[in-house]
Amino acid sequence: MAENQPLDIEEIVRDSFNEDEAEHLTGKLSQLEPEEIAIALEAMPVEQRVSTWLSLHPDDQIAALTYMRVDARDNIFKQLDEAQLRSLVEGMEVDDLIELLDELPQRIYDYACSRLDESQRRWLDTALAYDEDQCGRYADHDMLIINKNAKVRDAIRLFRQLAEDAEYHDALFVVDRTGRYAGLVHATQLLGLASHLPIETVIDNEAPVVEGEMELDQGSDIVSRSGYTALAVVDDEGKLLGRLSIGEALENVRRSLESQFMHTAGLDEEEDLFAPVFYSARRRALWLGVNLITAFLAANTIGLFEATLAEIVALAVLMPIVASMGGIAGSQTLTLIIRGLALEQITPQTHMTLLRKALGVAGLNGLLWGLVIAVLTYVWFDNWVICIVIGLAVIINIVVSAFAGVIIPIWMKKVNIDPALAGSVVLTAITDMTGFFVFLGLGSLLLLT
Repeated sequence: MAENQPLDIEEIVRDSFNEDEAEHLTGKLSQLEPEEIAIALEAMPVEQRVSTWLSLHPDDQIAALTYMRVDARDNIFKQLDEAQLRSLVEGMEVDDLIELLDELPQRIYDYACSRLDESQRRWLDTALAYDEDQCGRYADHDMLIINKNAKVRDAIRLFRQLAEDAEYHDALFVVDRTGRYAGLVHATQLLGLASHLPIETVIDNEAPVVEGEMELDQGSDIVSRSGYTALAVVDDEGKLLGRLSIGEALENVRRSLESQFMHTAGLDEEEDLFAPVFYSARRRALWLGVNLITAFLAANTIGLFEATLAEIVALAVLMPIVASMGGIAGSQTLTLIIRGLALEQITPQTHMTLLRKALGVAGLNGLLWGLVIAVLTYVWFDNWVICIVIGLAVIINIVVSAFAGVIIPIWMKKVNIDPALAGSVVLTAITDMTGFFVFLGLGSLLLLT
């Protein structure tokens, strides 16, 4: 933040409702970084969001939009008329246009493209040749480039002219005459060197390279671990497309983690907090429907033992304990495996090792908590048979849930289903049905015979 002031979202949102504070609010927002402006705008209902966004400087408007969630900025676009949309894209750089093109109406996108010069159009066409989740689409052209035949003095002059106020410009990207990437030259490497030396003699060839066809998450991970402030993005011929900076990489990593977190609840990380009721309800309905199906399957399992429950009411009282213990144990394992898959720490060679560990942990915890629950059940109902039934059911369900917690995400990853999105729904169905079937089955076997 420019003025080192803490971001007070509550105060900003409150001021957005007060017309007398409009000028003060605009000044306050102008002191924030674009990402912070985006956060503040997303915290406002749509009407206040649009009026506040319109009060910003055009450069701040565009910068904030690029950091906002898709739904949030789409709701801004829907409130703008034709003239406002055309005015917005007239001052838009190519990289911003790439970021926003999916939400812009086609006629406005065409208008923006018509205003690009030849070099900008080539940049846009090259970027759009890559999918929206590939690094080549988002390669940043704001970098310092030098030919490998240049001299040290040329590099120093370039740093002095262009890098003074730029972000992550502590290195030059070296190319040959055909545009093929040759390596990096750091500013510190030039200290004390004779000005007539060829730049080729000080090229850093150790820096990793991001391929344009890499998934954005993979490329961002490479940059964040590299120790460099930016890495080159190249095409399949080795030609320099642009760069991926550490700032952009960390932002992509943050978005990926947020996506995984939201998917565990069956939600989309791009959803606007203040989206229209019908729109949000429609998006969430699918997973509520899937959950309903699994709930009916669990209920059907219980229905198989209707006679047992009618005879022994204590089983109905204790059923939720069995399902809950299995659900928690399975969720713990599922979360660890999903994290391992996301970080690419899990390979086919380690599947069995992880499964054996999960079953071992589940077995120990099952024995411990099965015994605890059995003792508490005896104190409650004074019936050793019920104690045995619930103790065995807890042990079996915890072990089965751990098994499922390992197998489900690995299988989903293999068939290209996001385990963060669907894993918890499937796991809940398995643990509920297993817990109810084992508990009520043992109850029927031991208590009614």
